Amino acid sequence: MTPREILRKPRTLALATGIIAALNFLAVSGSCAAEDLAIADMGADLAPGSEHASARPAATFFSINAVLAKLDRRNGGGSDAVRLASLTPSNNVATDAPPAIKEAASVGPEPFGLFTFRAPEGLLWRKWRGVEAAMVKEQAILDQSRSDAHNCPSNAAQFLRLIAAVGSKSGREKLDEANRGVNAAIRYVSDFAQHGEADRWSTPLATFATAKGDCEDYAIAKYVALTAAGFSRDDLQLVLVRDRSVRQDHAVLAARLDGHWLILDNRFSTLTDDTEANSLTPLFAINHQGVHLFAAPYAKRPLLADETEASPAAEATEMSVWTGSEPDAEQFSGNGGNLPLLL
Repeated sequence: MTPREILRKPRTLALATGIIAALNFLAVSGSCAAEDLAIADMGADLAPGSEHASARPAATFFSINAVLAKLDRRNGGGSDAVRLASLTPSNNVATDAPPAIKEAASVGPEPFGLFTFRAPEGLLWRKWRGVEAAMVKEQAILDQSRSDAHNCPSNAAQFLRLIAAVGSKSGREKLDEANRGVNAAIRYVSDFAQHGEADRWSTPLATFATAKGDCEDYAIAKYVALTAAGFSRDDLQLVLVRDRSVRQDHAVLAARLDGHWLILDNRFSTLTDDTEANSLTPLFAINHQGVHLFAAPYAKRPLLADETEASPAAEATEMSVWTGSEPDAEQFSGNGGNLPLLL
């Protein structure tokens, strides 16, 4: 089919006429020159039954770039004026397009600048609910001990003295007192050595009764001491992390002070800013609102000296454990089929 036969089809003719009319509108935005009117004349000459049908010239095609360049030449742009519709306008060209805005990296409100969401029901939820129930019972013992010091158990009296010392401080000193006080009162012993279990979470009075515990026991004691001393529970998080410097799971307490999160660690007597804890990969955050999973637990962080990128399979295995799904016996045959050991 020849171009002339195609143009005789009604649908094709309507489309061609519409394009030409649009180009004509652009061309006559100022005064109408004779060469601009030729476009409209061409549209009429293409109509079926036109008296010029037998003598009309071959079809001529126009591009939007050519029309824009033509308008620029007519408005004083010179014979070399060229304007490309597909290019971004330069800074000296007026435009109603909104300016490009460089999107800033999102920073979450939780420790390590991340976001959290509610974790699925599972092992962590059961462990934490058990600890919360035990802490309610211990609170009754502490209340009784305050009112009857003569019948106060020694471990409760020791913990109350710690609470009083923490309560006498303010700001960063309050956090520092809780960190140093608990670290000094407890000797690190693994759950295997102390309880014959892979992972047991103990409440403060239970931990102070033996003066032994592992990392989550330190963190829980600091959490309770600070809340009892008036520190907001909303600004405290027990954080389960992966310490890549020693390739082991760990638990710390994160406390928010003046909008910044500080890390209270049983291995260090001083506080650490979360932005400086580069070896820690946060996994879960726990407080009075429950168990929350970090939205980006494997966000890119600087690699350590002898560290290589973990394989996707290894990361998936570790995350399946922390989400509380029933573990496969083969995955954890080394620690009794329980959660990964915490420092």
